[in-house]
Formats: sequence, C-alpha cells, structure tokens
Amino acid sequence: MRAAGVKAMKKCVDICNELGAPILGGVNYAGWGYLTKKPRTQEEWDYGVACMREVAEYAKETGDVTICVECVNRFETHFLNIAEDAVQFCKDVGTGNVKVHLDCFHMIREEKSFAGAVKTCGKEYLGYVHVNENDRGIPGTGLVPFKEFFTALKEIGYDGPLVIESFDPSFEELSGNCAIWRKFADTGEELAIEGLKNLKAIAAEI
Repeated sequence: MRAAGVKAMKKCVDICNELGAPILGGVNYAGWGYLTKKPRTQEEWDYGVACMREVAEYAKETGDVTICVECVNRFETHFLNIAEDAVQFCKDVGTGNVKVHLDCFHMIREEKSFAGAVKTCGKEYLGYVHVNENDRGIPGTGLVPFKEFFTALKEIGYDGPLVIESFDPSFEELSGNCAIWRKFADTGEELAIEGLKNLKAIAAEI
C-alpha cells in the first residue's frame, strides 16, 4: 500500500514537472479521510517520513517541485493537524524541498494562534497558504482573523501564494466530498471576486 502511495506521488511530481507547476500541496502524506480512531503512532510517522523522503528525493532529481504538506482538521486525518507537527515532519524528511501548507479553514479548528502557527513555520518552512473562511464561504465574511494572519505572514517575510480554496456549488461531486451542504454564493466567480476584494482591503490596513 505504501509503495502504491509513493508511486502515485511520483506521478503527481511528473505532472507538476510537465505543467511547470512549482508546488505540490495538499494532504499528500496520508490517505485523506482515513482515520484509525487512534492517535498517530511512531510507526506511522516513520513510514510517512520514509515514503515522503523517497518522493522528495525524486522531485529533486527530476525537477524543482516543492512538496507542501497540508495540516488539516481532525475529521480528515489523524496524522498532521497543526503547524508544529508539520514542521517536524519536514525536518525529519530532511530533503529541504518539503514545506508546510497552511489552510485557515483547518487552522481555526486546530491551532491555538494564527500568528503562532505562522511563526512556528517561519519563512524556512512555510511554502503555501489557503486563505479560506471558517465555513469555506467568501473570505472576510466569517471568523478567521485575517488581519492577524496577514501581519504574521508579513513579519516572517512570506512571499509565496495566497490561494482562496472555496467550492463552486455547481460541482456536486467535489462539494459532496468536502461536505459543502449549503450555498455561500451563487457562483464560483462570486466567491473569488468578493473574496479577493475583501482580502485586499484587509491587507491594505497592515
């Protein structure tokens, strides 16, 4: 099973190389949605590190793709939920091209502090960011403390992507997989346009 996971990840690296995509992010270190109903074990950690190291070395050999591991909420994985663990995972892999993917939707459920999580990663380990609202609706309309978050990103000198990950309600399969049960906007375009406008206004205050 682990060999199949490594093979799939190497295929993702190949696709990134073909597209010229510099980052391979997401829940790429474990089976998304698979829960053992127990805390992560040392054996699982060791397996994950060894497999990711093989993929990361392959990424270095074949191109310049950075692999970013996304810490997500407890209902989607038991493996990486907080920035502190994700940074340790990157350190243990030790190849230099594995970084952390932070997502505000998950952070508001798992982190004690948005600024603290960013500073735990620092410029060295933060590689990708999802600027999502706590309900996956239009960013800037909910509970996420974007001003605190953006201030911390500025303080560490983060200069990577800030991406809105919301879901067009017309994409039924994707919305179902991500538990989107109600509409937050009439179209995906509205989510993007209004979200970008709100985030730019917040960033302008810093």
